[in-house]
Amino acid sequence: MEGEPVKISRRELLAGVVSALAGTVASASTPEASQPTELEVSRVRAEERKWVFVIDTDRCNGCMKCVEACQEEMRVPPAWGEHNYNGRQPWIEVFERDGYFLPVLCQNCQNAPCAKVCPVGATFYSEDHIVLIDQERCIGCRICITACPYQRRFFNWFDPPQSEDEANTPYSPDYNIPHRRGVVEKCIWCRHRILEGRLPACVEACTRAGHRALFFGDASEDVVSNGDETVRLSEIVKGRAPFRLKEELGTEPRVIYLPPRGAGSV
Repeated sequence: MEGEPVKISRRELLAGVVSALAGTVASASTPEASQPTELEVSRVRAEERKWVFVIDTDRCNGCMKCVEACQEEMRVPPAWGEHNYNGRQPWIEVFERDGYFLPVLCQNCQNAPCAKVCPVGATFYSEDHIVLIDQERCIGCRICITACPYQRRFFNWFDPPQSEDEANTPYSPDYNIPHRRGVVEKCIWCRHRILEGRLPACVEACTRAGHRALFFGDASEDVVSNGDETVRLSEIVKGRAPFRLKEELGTEPRVIYLPPRGAGSV
């Protein structure tokens, strides 16, 4: 039937993820990433990756499990002033729009205004084109916050609470823990998990909650997964009038939204 996703192996997706990043990771900690026979499936190099999120708004019910998972996984710092996300920065924010819910995270723009305006190169692209922030370079000027048209960047006004485990974690822009005061932060698509061949925490949480609305994968290999279903990107968007937020600005966002069925383009 037209529009029905063509299912392929989830293991194939994860094998492709790991093989592309094998040169940048010394070892992997997940079962999927430790299968040597699976790592030869994909020959796509890290710099050729086109990571994408696909969010099926037809399935999202606004439960906020994605937000909760993000906060727990990334130990998201506190927000400035009052906020309805239990006082933490809304790295993922869920909006209600025209009768459906719209989760908004970093759009991972491939022509990112935030990267262009950073005077010290603290905002940069990883080898596989994920927009990261190096807290050791960030000078807290906050120009990038103004530049982001999606309002997905946040400043640490306070000393973030820190466990002993966090304090002893070697710092890396791939995880941004431990957090620190006086720098800008944002969703980084759980790059530390991607390097291990795992899906972002929000994707896993959405599927665990039974909604399966969030998909993550590689457009260069035409494959995305929510952890339960692994499908071809070209098939899951077929007939759904996919859209991206503010793409008319030329930011080249990598988050694809599928409107409710029958809603048409947005």
